[in-house]
Formats: sequence, C-alpha cells, structure tokens
Amino acid sequence: MRPRPPINGRGIFSGTGLIITGLTATLLAMVFPIWSYADRSGTGLDVLNAQTVSTEYGPLSALDRDFLTKVRLAGLWELPAGQQAQQKGTTPAVRTAGEHLIEGHAFLDERVRDVAAKLSLELPNEPTEQQRGWLDTLDSAQSVEYDRQFANILRLAHGKVFSVVAQVRANTRNSLVRELAEDANTTVLDHIKVLEATGYVDYDAMVQDMVEDSTPPITTPPAPPGPTTDPAPAAPMTPTPSPTYSLPPPAQPEVS
Repeated sequence: MRPRPPINGRGIFSGTGLIITGLTATLLAMVFPIWSYADRSGTGLDVLNAQTVSTEYGPLSALDRDFLTKVRLAGLWELPAGQQAQQKGTTPAVRTAGEHLIEGHAFLDERVRDVAAKLSLELPNEPTEQQRGWLDTLDSAQSVEYDRQFANILRLAHGKVFSVVAQVRANTRNSLVRELAEDANTTVLDHIKVLEATGYVDYDAMVQDMVEDSTPPITTPPAPPGPTTDPAPAAPMTPTPSPTYSLPPPAQPEVS
C-alpha cells in the first residue's frame, strides 16, 4: 500500500480563503448596485427633492406647480367654450353644460389665482396652442355637429385632467394645493357628468384617443416661488361659491 501524502495545512487554509473571498465578492456585487443607485443623482427621489421648494404651507413639488398651471389653463379656454355653448347649443342639455363650465371655472380660476399669489407663482394668461385649436374647431362647427364636437372635445379634456387632479390630491404635501385639488375634483367630475348627459359623447372614440395620447398636453413649467405680479383675470365675472348642481336629463342626439 502506498503511503498517503502528508496533509498540507496551508493548502486547506488557502482553499478556505478562496471560498471566503468568492463569497465576499459575490455579496459586494449584490450590494454595490443598490448602494450606488441610491447615491446616484437622477433617481426619482433625487429629482423630487431637487424640484421641491419649501413654503409656509408645506413643500411645493414640480407636480404641484404644474397642477396650478393646468387649472389656470383650463379656465382660459373652457370659460369661453361654455359661453359659446350657451349661444350655439341646440339642446337644453348642451346649454346647461355650458353654464356649468362657466360657473365652475370662474370659481376655480379665482381659487387658483389666490393660491398662486400666496405661493408667489406666475400663471399663464393665454391658452395653449392645442386649446386654441379646440376653440377654433368649435367656432367653425354648427348645429348638431357643434353639439357633438362640444361634448366630445370637452369630455376628453376633462377625462385627462381628472387623473392629474387625483394624483395631486393623493401625493401633495402642500395644504393650499390639497384644498384646491379637492375643489377641482368636485368641479371636474360635475363637468364630466353634465357633458355625458348631453347624449353626444362617443365613448369608443374617446377611449381610443386616450390610449393613443395618454400623456397630458405639455405646459410651460411655472416659475419657482419669487417676486411676481398678479396675473390678469381670465374673464370679468363674479365667481360663485363652490358649485353643486343637479344633472339635466340626457338628451337624445338627432340623427344627422
């Protein structure tokens, strides 16, 4: 029988060392990406903190400021759209929807201007190019076609902003923005209901449009808090208190 070679103590410890070294390297490879990602600029939390400013009413995020801009912009084109609907609408339901738009956005416009003034934020005084295009479409439409265009354009716009309002209400840490989001939620939902009550909303086309263009219209980011001048009013009218309405009966659209 051949004698067994002597056990090399250094070999055992050397092999154990290689195993420990390999396990350590594996652990570091798993931990490093997590640590480096958390420390890297450009992550969601980093961006949120970088774009959030402090106010006496709580932190004001970029989403909060964009929400204020969108509320103002909505009034800049939906107020004249509502006034037009009262004149050109061929059914009582369409004219009633126009009345709701006027009263609701007059109320919201006063609220958003007050909030912006307290937060020293600038607001736009002109609707966007897309919103002007919607008004041009309504200007050229007549009779039943006007009713149909009015109901669908406004319903689509309200559907898009409704999700933004919900997101702001759920996430804002600013008390003024939170209260405004609650008022906007009530108003926008009321407008959605009265527009649907006209009987002209094409739900299939609306869903298709929402799928194809799920991103809200791009707006110019508002300036951070600082010395500003109060923006001009959207329309010379006296807003009413927070509106509550009863819905009109659905109208049957005429066959064109």
